[in-house]
Amino acid sequence: MSNNTGCSCCGDIVDLTMTTEDMNKCPICNQEGKKVKNITVKHLVKEEYVESVETMNYSICMNEDCDTVYFSENKGIQFSKEQVKVPIWFKKDADPRYACYCSEVTINQVKEAVRDKGARKMKDVLAITGAMKNSKCEIKNPLGVCCHETIQTAIDEALAE
Repeated sequence: MSNNTGCSCCGDIVDLTMTTEDMNKCPICNQEGKKVKNITVKHLVKEEYVESVETMNYSICMNEDCDTVYFSENKGIQFSKEQVKVPIWFKKDADPRYACYCSEVTINQVKEAVRDKGARKMKDVLAITGAMKNSKCEIKNPLGVCCHETIQTAIDEALAE
């Protein structure tokens, strides 16, 4: 199913705002995390850690300064930035900073499409960058959701510059 954004991974725009039931505290920084599916964690940790991923609920630490990426709610299992396959775009030292993990389109590429190539809307950016064409968000995006909101934020930031 696809929507008007060109995303084939979800039927509706995914709201990334957290509700109280979605929040858990990171065991390292004590900041709120966002729930993610076990399948997301299993696909994004490095091969040597896959067997450590148990069938349970995980959260992703949303603190840009914390080295923890994923943590379990009750068993004390956690995975750091060094234990995952991809850089986490909202962490301070992420390189590259992907807006779309499935198509490997960076936030800078989205902003360049706006600044240098005249894109003003989502459909323009998608046509120029190829973002959201190879949708496997549940297993490629660290949050396990569609990248639409991340791309839109980059567009808005570029338009404001």
